[in-house]
Amino acid sequence: MMRTTRAARGTMNQSSVYTSVMKLSIMKLWERFFPTAPDLAASPIAATSPIDVQFLGENMPQSTKTAIMVIGGAEDKVHGREILHSFFGRSGSTEARIAIIPSASREPAIIGDRYLTIFGEMGAKGVEILDIRDREQCEDPLMQSYVENCTGVFMTGGDQLRLCGLLADTPLMKTVRDRAQQGDITLAGTSAGAAVMGHYMIAGGGSGESPNRALVDMTTGLGIIPEVIVDQHFHNRNRMARLMSAIAAYPDRMGIGIDEDTCALFEGDGTLQVIGKGTVTILDPGDLCYTNHTKVGATDPLSIGNLRLHILSHSDRYDFHKRMPIFPGCGIV
Repeated sequence: MMRTTRAARGTMNQSSVYTSVMKLSIMKLWERFFPTAPDLAASPIAATSPIDVQFLGENMPQSTKTAIMVIGGAEDKVHGREILHSFFGRSGSTEARIAIIPSASREPAIIGDRYLTIFGEMGAKGVEILDIRDREQCEDPLMQSYVENCTGVFMTGGDQLRLCGLLADTPLMKTVRDRAQQGDITLAGTSAGAAVMGHYMIAGGGSGESPNRALVDMTTGLGIIPEVIVDQHFHNRNRMARLMSAIAAYPDRMGIGIDEDTCALFEGDGTLQVIGKGTVTILDPGDLCYTNHTKVGATDPLSIGNLRLHILSHSDRYDFHKRMPIFPGCGIV
């Protein structure tokens, strides 16, 4: 089922093993996502342990127009709408043709209408609700045509297992994923729509506690950014131990924890930029030297050695080529 609105304008050692695996995985991600990625083996971060500060000035990576926007949920829909305005702008502003996929929600018509109204009020040229409730709908020629020609796709919150069950391995999802990875569209996912971004996905689990195998349930996501594992509502629901547990199980992936009303914006120059009110937490296991994940029981505490942690707030960036944070005016190298 497709539903449409038009805007008011008139149209709608063990350490070295882990390090090598991580470098190859990150290179694989950026070669697939952005074909011009530089050689990670030449990155100074792998050979440098001291923390130095340097002014970057004009060398700071510049934003590109399209992006993949991974939103931690509960983004502002009433007041400033900063994240939603960013999605609208990167989708083409008043020339935007936006597809809303509310399939994660138990009430897709209601949540779809809410975003339809928001983007319509902003002035999008066209907005379609792709109300997918059966996998066969993903072969519908009208839906396929729209995702082939739209400029932005927005996946709402709800249940990530439901979303993957409807979209995984379908022609429609392949088109969306390919166009997003090629930089042809801006793709956003919030809450459950964020959780599905990686090849491996957190399907559920607990909060608090110490990291342990039973704390997180893992399954397969949609593989839009394959080498990351995303957790959302992150500090709001005390999910640090859960994401650490996931990374202990998959130390060749990068952990990305995103707070509510916060967005990790993956740009075409190989950087992640933070927008919104909260923080983005990055767990980098590139120099991981030890985990006892395979040696202990499901509820026993996990040991994790040399897991690198970065916490970024609004306007901070992270360079995936060099695997280092970039703060306004300076960087850690």
